[in-house]
Amino acid sequence: MSKQLPVLQPICCPAGTPTLDGAAAATLAVTFKALADPTRVAIVSRLACCDECCVCDLTATFDLSQPTVSHHLKILREAGLVESEGRGTWAYYRIVPEALSRLGEVFSTPNAIER
Repeated sequence: MSKQLPVLQPICCPAGTPTLDGAAAATLAVTFKALADPTRVAIVSRLACCDECCVCDLTATFDLSQPTVSHHLKILREAGLVESEGRGTWAYYRIVPEALSRLGEVFSTPNAIER
């Protein structure tokens, strides 16, 4: 008497699940590369908690020099995660909400299979 093996459901994405095209994947890679540094993740987290923040506040919060904070902010700005506005001699930074939404959408699973 032979045992019959159970039929397993595929664990891959269901047919029809959208995939990222090359351009979208490249754009997201730049964003994730910007977030690959712990200091930049901490800066984004800090900015997500407030409407905007002055560079001087970030310098004091992270105990980093102003040029170092500005370097991190430049990378985050180039990745489209933050935007800035100059007021006098200070620059104020804020999160780009759409950028965080795009990151969240990458990991959303509307067609997830119950397991």
